[in-house]
Amino acid sequence: MRFKDRVVLVTGAGRGIGRAIALAFGKEGARVAVNDLNLESASSVVEEIKSMGSDAIAVQADITKLGEVERMVEKVKSELGSINILINNAGYWTIKLFKDTSPEDWQKDIGVCYIGTLNCCKAVINDMIENRYGRIINIVSDAGRIGEPFLAVYSGAKAAVIGFGKALAKEVARYGITVNNIAAGVTKTPGVESFLKGVGGEEKLIKAYPRGRLGEPEDIANGVLFFAADESEYITGQTISISGGYTTLG
Repeated sequence: MRFKDRVVLVTGAGRGIGRAIALAFGKEGARVAVNDLNLESASSVVEEIKSMGSDAIAVQADITKLGEVERMVEKVKSELGSINILINNAGYWTIKLFKDTSPEDWQKDIGVCYIGTLNCCKAVINDMIENRYGRIINIVSDAGRIGEPFLAVYSGAKAAVIGFGKALAKEVARYGITVNNIAAGVTKTPGVESFLKGVGGEEKLIKAYPRGRLGEPEDIANGVLFFAADESEYITGQTISISGGYTTLG
């Protein structure tokens, strides 16, 4: 088991990509903190992980609020131990033309995607520095790399996370901490159903994906395990797209 007894915090892990990531770490022996606003969903994932023989707890917190994040991290430390691996997965998107959006829409997209990432990193980084070990992996989006219509503010928020991740990687590399970004393409989760309807359905969108299918949550989870592994300790400040060839950037 590659991550036996490592303590992992996954945000937004009650369903979709976050759930797949949490389960992947559970299968590898990690002690997993499953964060979600919906405590029932998080608790369900915890039961799945425990059935594998790994330890896990559900932690409810609004990641847009630093105080709640700090309390969440303290709970994880007291019940599982100091956090070794942070997966900033929680996200939110407003699907509208920019001209139709409101400041309230902007606040939600930026708050969850960007401010939430800052809060979680702030809450764990000092312990990681003291322990001289850490893995931070931000789940971003191809929208943050190339921009997507109907997702202008979300694209900007994810681009901000990418830039932040690159800068943080340079600050903390000397302490044995890596920071990397995974840019997911459209991945088949409950959260993308409305987006698929808006673009004409899955079959139409698949035509833009050279691999011939949309992503599955497990595709993203596999990338996370790669960046979290000890073998990847010399890789930091990088952004990789997991999108079946949709985005091919140098």
